[in-house]
Amino acid sequence: MDDRRTTAPLAAALAVVLVWGLNFPLSKALFNQIGPAGFLGVRYLLMPLCAVALLCWRFGLRWPRLDRAEVGPLVRLTLVGQGLHLLASTYGMQGSTAFSASVLLACGPVFTLLILRFSGVERLSRGQIAGVATAATGALLFTSDKLLAADWQAGLGDLTLLAAAALFSYYTVASKPLIQHHGGVTVLGYGSLVCTLPMLLWCAPQLAALDWAAQPAWVWTGTVWQVAGGGFIGWLAWGWANERRGVARTAPLIYLMPLVAGLAAWLLGGEQFTLPKLLGAGVILAGVALAQFSPARTSPPAHPPPPAPSC
Repeated sequence: MDDRRTTAPLAAALAVVLVWGLNFPLSKALFNQIGPAGFLGVRYLLMPLCAVALLCWRFGLRWPRLDRAEVGPLVRLTLVGQGLHLLASTYGMQGSTAFSASVLLACGPVFTLLILRFSGVERLSRGQIAGVATAATGALLFTSDKLLAADWQAGLGDLTLLAAAALFSYYTVASKPLIQHHGGVTVLGYGSLVCTLPMLLWCAPQLAALDWAAQPAWVWTGTVWQVAGGGFIGWLAWGWANERRGVARTAPLIYLMPLVAGLAAWLLGGEQFTLPKLLGAGVILAGVALAQFSPARTSPPAHPPPPAPSC
C-alpha cells in the first residue's frame, strides 16, 4: 500500500508532463489545419461543457457564491489569464515552433518572481537574481539564430510567447486571493465560463468560414483531448500529485515537458534544432530552475505589500 501511495502520484505527474509535452506539436498541427482562431473557437465551444461538468463533479448543483466585490476581479483576471494568455500563446506558436513554445512558456516562474519583486511583495535572493539573469541570457541565445537570419516573423512569435508567459504569471500572482478563498476548481470553472463569450466573438469569423464537413476526424478528437484531457483532467491530476507528493518534489518534473515536446516535434513534425537553439534551451531551463528553487530572502520587504492587482 505504501509503495502504491508513493508511485501513483509520481506516475500521475509524469503522465501529465507527457500529455502536456505532446500537446505542443498537436497544437501546431491543429493550427496548420484550421488556423489559430479556428482552434480557439472550437476549444471554447467545448470549454463551457467541461467547466459545468467540473463544477457539478466538485459541488453538485450547489455552486459556490462569489462576494459581489470578487466578481469584477474574477472577470478581469480571467480575461488576462485565460483570454489574452491563450491568444498570445496560440498566435505566438503559430509564428514559431512547438519546441520554442514549450521552452519559452516555461519561463513563467521567472516572470512570477519579477512581478513579486516589482510589486514589493518579495525581495529576490542572489540565487534568484542569478537565475533570472541566466534565463534572460538563454532566451537571447535561443532566439539568436532567428535574429541573425532576420527572421522577424519567427522572432515576433517568440516574443509573443514570452508575453504569454508573463500574462499567465501575472494571473497566477493576482488570482491567489481568489484561489485561497474559493479553491482552484471554482476559479478555473467560473473563469472558463466567463471567458467563453468573448473568445467565441473573437473567433466567430474563422468559425463561420471553417469547412466543418471537410475536417478529418483527428481534428475533433485532438481538440477534445486537448480541452478535456490535457486541460481539465491534466490540471486536476497535477494538483492531486502536488498534494500527495508536495510541490517541491513535483514541480521540477515540469522541466521534462520541453524535452517531450522537442522529441515529439522532431519525430512527428520533422522539426529541426540548431546548436544555438539547443544550448539556449538548456540555459533557459537551468536559469528558470535556479530562479524557482533558490531559497528566497528571509528579510521582510521595506514596505507592506500592496493589495492584489484587480485589473
